[in-house]
Amino acid sequence: MDQQYFGVSLEKLLTSGGQTLYMVAWSLIIGTIIGIILALILVLCRKGGLAENRILYNIVSIYINIVRSIPFVILLVAIMPLTRTIVGTTIGSTASLVPLVIYISPYLARLMENSLLEINPGILEAAGATTWQTIRYFLLPETLGSIVLALTTGTIGLLGASAMAGYVGGGGVGDLALTYGYQRMNTPLMIFTVVVLVIFVQILQFAGNTISRKLRQHK
Repeated sequence: MDQQYFGVSLEKLLTSGGQTLYMVAWSLIIGTIIGIILALILVLCRKGGLAENRILYNIVSIYINIVRSIPFVILLVAIMPLTRTIVGTTIGSTASLVPLVIYISPYLARLMENSLLEINPGILEAAGATTWQTIRYFLLPETLGSIVLALTTGTIGLLGASAMAGYVGGGGVGDLALTYGYQRMNTPLMIFTVVVLVIFVQILQFAGNTISRKLRQHK
């Protein structure tokens, strides 16, 4: 018989934790790539930007505002047809990646946009480099510390969103708390999942602050 913790087998606890890490890690990687692209478009194509294009800027900005205004639970359900088209199902951790990426990429884009706009425009104008060189050697390196903090905030947001994904069959800690905690009136398990999430958030924030501080010191 499997060893039980809070009325749940150790295998189930480890599986749920692994599913949460899987969802957060992959959605963060994909969302960061998309978020950086969107942020660069916003910074470069804005009025007075190095590659001014107001039409593209407005399209991206409106898209980001629309997605960010939709609560994740509603977004999760609303894009189920798209999720089914891309993944072939709406159930499971892999299916949850679609709404998680759509949710986090605009969020990260705004955070990174704010970081990129911290750079003095005069530095970029004096650089005399191509757009790509400006991105590669000035924009990203100069704001790396701030971007790390943005990613830390995004990761914590993803952790909460991944827990909500459990309510529609996404698996992970959210599904564990709902199915084995709430529905079975297992209060100790629910408290345990909350404590684990709180500890994880504290570790993430500490790591993000430490890395960001070191990057700023080496600028």
